[in-house]
Amino acid sequence: MPKLWAPQASPSNYGDDLSGYIEAVGEDVLGFNKGDRVAAFHEMGAPHGSYAEYSIAWAHSVFHLPTRITFEEAATIPLAAMTAALGLYQRLGLPLPWSTTTAPLPLVIYGGATTVGSFAIKLAALSNIHPIIAIAGNGTPYVNTLLDKSKGDMVIDYRQGEIHILEKIKEAAGDNPIIYALDTVSEMNTLRTIDRALVPSKGKIANLLPSSPENKLSSELLFTMVGTVHASKPTKPWPVLGDREFGTLFFSFFGRGLQEGWFHGNPYEVRTGGLDALGQVLRDLEAGKNSAKKYLLKIAETKGNM
Repeated sequence: MPKLWAPQASPSNYGDDLSGYIEAVGEDVLGFNKGDRVAAFHEMGAPHGSYAEYSIAWAHSVFHLPTRITFEEAATIPLAAMTAALGLYQRLGLPLPWSTTTAPLPLVIYGGATTVGSFAIKLAALSNIHPIIAIAGNGTPYVNTLLDKSKGDMVIDYRQGEIHILEKIKEAAGDNPIIYALDTVSEMNTLRTIDRALVPSKGKIANLLPSSPENKLSSELLFTMVGTVHASKPTKPWPVLGDREFGTLFFSFFGRGLQEGWFHGNPYEVRTGGLDALGQVLRDLEAGKNSAKKYLLKIAETKGNM
């Protein structure tokens, strides 16, 4: 995420994924108590983010963790899984996991090995959405573990070029119209490639970065900003009425899935050194050294932390 390594005018605490024990609860908070094991999505841009020993999160974006789920696995979930859920269900309007589709419904996911993309694959599978057509590169082996080839799912290597991508998308979809896509990369070239694969003037693309006005597409772009789950009312250009309520429901859904074993976090790598390792982690992200996993830091390992 570019915001993490862009120069800042003043010190900032940008961490938004967190997990641990509840130290205190606010007035009138129900369902949570001191000592509970939880994960949470911190409000983006607000004080007291997760790059500290203590963080603050709104109760509606916190979910319980069963004892068998590690804090490390749980920390991979909040922001990325919610972004995927918003894109698939609030923006694209795809069938929810408790109201699954029974007919073929092709879904293109560009960036299937990204943390958002892999959660999107997991959620789409819960909704019985197939074929899932994932586009990836170095993370292809991991993506293959998430797909069901017996239902037509396919991973396409973007490094083979646009012509190859378009041919394989058409092959995977068969005679079914291709209308829906989630672009976790959301660059001009990825959006244009997806647009060419979708039904002209009917395609819908959930994109995670604002698109340039120069990017003229036939498909409808549906901007997905995960911070809208913390919006108390709709304000332009991002928050959408209902996103807060949707987020409340889906964070609870993630917790239930972890408890019952049908939902899991993503692969991760714990970097030693706590916050002292943050600079190198961000440089590695910027250099593109990460593939199909999330970097985690344990704040307690920071030098001088007591």
